[in-house]
Formats: sequence, C-alpha cells, structure tokens
Amino acid sequence: MKIDIDVYSDAICPWCYVGKRRLEKAIAGVGDKHDLRVHWKPFQLNPTMPREGMARKEYREKKFGSEQVVAELDRRMMAVGKQENIPFALEKIERTPNTFDAHRIIWWADRKGIQNAVVDGLFRAFFTEGRDIGDRAVLADVAAKTGLAGVAEFLDGDDGVREVREEEAKARGIGVEAVPFFVIGGRYAVAGAHEPDTFLEAFEELAKTTSRSGPASPA
Repeated sequence: MKIDIDVYSDAICPWCYVGKRRLEKAIAGVGDKHDLRVHWKPFQLNPTMPREGMARKEYREKKFGSEQVVAELDRRMMAVGKQENIPFALEKIERTPNTFDAHRIIWWADRKGIQNAVVDGLFRAFFTEGRDIGDRAVLADVAAKTGLAGVAEFLDGDDGVREVREEEAKARGIGVEAVPFFVIGGRYAVAGAHEPDTFLEAFEELAKTTSRSGPASPA
C-alpha cells in the first residue's frame, strides 16, 4: 500500500538528523512491501532568531544554563551520532542560524523532486561541516551540490514564504511542539527520533487498519 510520511523537522535539530537515519533504516527494512513516500515539513525551533543568527556558544549557554551542560549534551549527541554513522562535528559550528530560508529551499526542492537530497545536504553542511546555513550564499552552494540550481534568485523572491508559514501554522495546529515529529499515513504520530522498529510497527498497524476501514485520510 501507499503510505505518506510527513516529517516535521528543522535543519539545525540534531535529533532530526538521527530520526532521518532511523526512518531510512525502517524504510529499507520494508523493501517492496509498501510504497513509502516521505515529505519534509517545516518547523522552526527558533522562529524569533534574528535573520543573521547568533553566536552558537552564547546562545546555547544561555538556553541550557552553562558551558558544562552544553558540553555534556554535545558529548551524548556525538555518541548517538556515531551509532547512526553521523560524524557530528559540533565543535565546528560557530553560529546558530535562522532557518526560514532553509525551509523555503526544502519546500522548493519538493517541487523539483529532490527534497530528500536537499534535506540531507543541509544536515550534513551544518552538523558535519559547521557551515552557516542561514547564509544565502551557503544555502545556494549546498543546494547546488544536490542538483538544485537557481537558489539565489529563488530566495530573492517571495516563493515559498507563504507556504512555509502555512505549513508551520498547520504543524502547531496539530500539536507539534518539538521535532522530529512524524505523521504516518495521516493516522499515526511518532514524536521523537525513535528506533526503526517503532516506524515498522506503525507501518504494519496502518496496513491492518486500512485494510479493515479503507484508505487513510490526510493529516
């Protein structure tokens, strides 16, 4: 059966990167049993972040309370990343960016059929290369490497602005307060970067309920 998976995510959320890898493992485990289609949806963790972003060290110490707490959070995150083959290089990140433009590009990439590649490119650029994905020149370069051309011109216009805002409002309307957040088949929600088995169970439960009651309606 066809199963649409809406993933509410932010490009600066490390658990979203982990969640992406775990979802991909689940999808690989399904094989040809189901037609799984992933759609990446916007959710800004810092919607009031200045357009130019902020110094990451200052921002995170203020948010989490101390340099020691931040260091421990990073240590744990890097350990999880290692398990998922994500080489987090958090020490390279100098700024916490505003991600609105990144979400616009992800929206546009969906229209071009390369959304997943762009999402992966943004995660990799930020978390393993320490690049400032709030910088439009960086965004254009990252997107170009995935095959998405014309990003500079796209960002100079208004395309995607209304759509991203509407999608974010929809996310908050259905109760999304943190990411990653997965809506599977319009019926099942998975909050957090769960292990692949959680997704596999949701796929199978959806298949069972759909066979009994008919196609799922959109979330």
